[in-house]
Amino acid sequence: GVKIGVTFTFSKQNDGQFLRTVVESIQHTLLLQQYLFAVATTGVQKDVTANALIICGSSEDFVQRAVLLTSSKFLGRVESAVNEGVRWVAAVRDMGTSSYDEAALWDVLRKSARTPSDPLSPPPGSLSIAQILSNARSKLQRLTPAQAYNELHDPDYPMPVFLVDIRPEAQRKAEGGIDGSLIIERNVLEWRFDPRCDSRLAIADRYDLKIIIYCQEGFTSSLAAASLQEMGLLNATDIVGGYAAWRDEGLP
Repeated sequence: GVKIGVTFTFSKQNDGQFLRTVVESIQHTLLLQQYLFAVATTGVQKDVTANALIICGSSEDFVQRAVLLTSSKFLGRVESAVNEGVRWVAAVRDMGTSSYDEAALWDVLRKSARTPSDPLSPPPGSLSIAQILSNARSKLQRLTPAQAYNELHDPDYPMPVFLVDIRPEAQRKAEGGIDGSLIIERNVLEWRFDPRCDSRLAIADRYDLKIIIYCQEGFTSSLAAASLQEMGLLNATDIVGGYAAWRDEGLP
């Protein structure tokens, strides 16, 4: 297989020549092998606005794929770059100052070192939406509309219960909704219910909340509830059939 690696190093000069020396040393140990690696300086130095980054590979194809991904991952931070075929030498602002940078470079190298696959065949390890939905629902204790209604109106229920409508505004206007629902659209749901997040709702200060989510037909809601469970809100669930099923059962 292709050997990959990411190295951060501190250089007082923080220049490309220092990294070239490091790169040449690594290349010498990888003779006759396929490889793709990234080396960068890190740390903040006086009068320096960007850190040096070199991506080096045993083939131009590896490097060019990595360059495209790196440019996207560090959008707006690449101040200059020189493409040398099997090397790409760049100046990247604030390289290594957060854990994102190392994780992003590892992701770039893993993806770039893969053998190009048939674009019409699913990549190994990928899941269909049916599989993703099935996995999400396996974590949930889903509720029928009647069960959800009963839990919402049970004065002795042992924990706070909230009904959450995640549908977009246009769908709510066209289809109607359930009285008493919290309106929290899907794109901000996690931020509103994560007790660790500064953007959370005032009610989202504990992990035992019973959050009952609904969408129009009960598909997106399952994925949303599973996402909340991943954040530790283990009582999150959804309504089987969504708002359409609630309406068909004649519930208020």
